[in-house]
Amino acid sequence: MNLKLLFKRGALIAAGNWPIVAVQFIAETTFQALLAVPIVGAAVLAASLVGRDLADLLGGSLREMFGRIADTLTSEPVALAAFITACALVVLGGSVLTFLVKGGTVEVLATAGRSVRAIETEPVTLHLVGSASRFTLERFMSGCRRLSRRYVSLGLLLMVAYAVSGLAYLAFVVYGYRAAGDRVPVLGWTFVAGVAAILLVIWITIVNLIYLLLQIAIAVQNTGVLGAVPIVARFVRAEFRPLARVFVVELALVVGATWASALAWSGVGLIAFVPLVGVAVLPLQLAALVLRGLVFQYIGLSALGAYLTLFAGHASHLEAPKASTLTSSPIGHPA
Repeated sequence: MNLKLLFKRGALIAAGNWPIVAVQFIAETTFQALLAVPIVGAAVLAASLVGRDLADLLGGSLREMFGRIADTLTSEPVALAAFITACALVVLGGSVLTFLVKGGTVEVLATAGRSVRAIETEPVTLHLVGSASRFTLERFMSGCRRLSRRYVSLGLLLMVAYAVSGLAYLAFVVYGYRAAGDRVPVLGWTFVAGVAAILLVIWITIVNLIYLLLQIAIAVQNTGVLGAVPIVARFVRAEFRPLARVFVVELALVVGATWASALAWSGVGLIAFVPLVGVAVLPLQLAALVLRGLVFQYIGLSALGAYLTLFAGHASHLEAPKASTLTSSPIGHPA
């Protein structure tokens, strides 16, 4: 199957099962809202203890707010420890929620991929999109229950990989800068640190792809985390080129959507500075955030549908020789 048909099938399956797009968005938004609770509380605490401006602490993304608050609370070790502990607990609990939801998502999309006909070769109509629907609450909850333990274990391994990668990057930057000393110009070291940051982003992206493929192998082959590793390794070796193409297209779509949303958000932000009109823009900003979240979830689930199609084709190629060997063997004399 060529790349266009592969992505078309994934997009149609994701569109036909649109409730999981909404569920994924709600789960991620809930995670971010839970994480905002200790951050806002710590910002109020930091403003009262240190005297820093509250609006300055709460500006930017959650990651930027976390960094500013942690930097502000360095003079208050007890408060800093409590803040980091609260954030860690929220991250752990919210991550477990997203891991459980992903089990139901993969279950629904895998069922749709197995049972839906070759819709990618037909003209797109509402009836065609509706024919790809396999979402039921019972199936979704069944997938969450069936894959819960394995997906949580895999997710915790992912969090460990994130932590190790981040600590390795920080160690390289801090100790590398100290070791370089006056021997390396500041501009040269800044360039090295920038290259290291780019390599870290590439590495995290690869880790996320492997994590997604392991989820697929666990769900489709009904195996454990360790059993899924060789399956994914064989899959990547056999389907490396189409996998790379799907990955590049998904990455390009995410970058394009991010760029477009940034432009739209900057335009809305300029209007928000106008007196009175800025208040009226608030619902538009909220709608833009919801639309942005749904679009990104849809892109990710479309790519997931494409990966599932590739994996199903790979599995069928492996099973075909076994089936032909069994049927050609005489009765009572297995091959």
